[in-house]
Amino acid sequence: MQNKKQGKSCNQQDSHLTQTHQLNEKMNKTLIVVAHPNLDQGIANSAWTTELETYQNEFTTHHLYKEYPDGIIDVRREQELIESHSELVLQFPLYWFNCPPLLKKWLDDVFTYGWAYGKKGESMKGRTTAIAVSAGISESDFQKNGRYKYSLSEILTPFKVSFDYVGARYKGVFALYGITEDTNPEITKASSRDYIQFLRKLKDPENK
Repeated sequence: MQNKKQGKSCNQQDSHLTQTHQLNEKMNKTLIVVAHPNLDQGIANSAWTTELETYQNEFTTHHLYKEYPDGIIDVRREQELIESHSELVLQFPLYWFNCPPLLKKWLDDVFTYGWAYGKKGESMKGRTTAIAVSAGISESDFQKNGRYKYSLSEILTPFKVSFDYVGARYKGVFALYGITEDTNPEITKASSRDYIQFLRKLKDPENK
């Protein structure tokens, strides 16, 4: 018969093993930071998020505007969340040819000296990263000879440079263009399936 000390020790070991297993499971998942001020009205982003949530064993969706409605970010919590996942993807609608303001603040607050860069700041080093963006503007407008003269990848260059600066592996942009209230739902459904495949490819060793 086990005495109380032995029973307590076994329980502690079981608890530690459970926590370790949960951490290992999370470490194999991709963190999707969703930054949409009005997700219910976001045609593409809401479709993508709904699709992501059917694969919770592969992806963690983290909604910035839901978590921080007051804009005050828990920096250490966010850093630990990144550390506990294998890849990082930023998902957002294009706002004035940039990201929504809370995501910019998140980057400014979370990617700190000593954590993301600088002396001993290696938490982002080697981490696979990417961006998923929805745009109301048509793809043809994002061309050298188009209305805005630059591709979406060129417009989002500051993200690439930032990820390069902290030593992360940037794998580009997944995008859906020309989204309006009249967009055929089949288009967003197809895009959602393509999005999942894009995310899964981030784990491909040949893509690292």
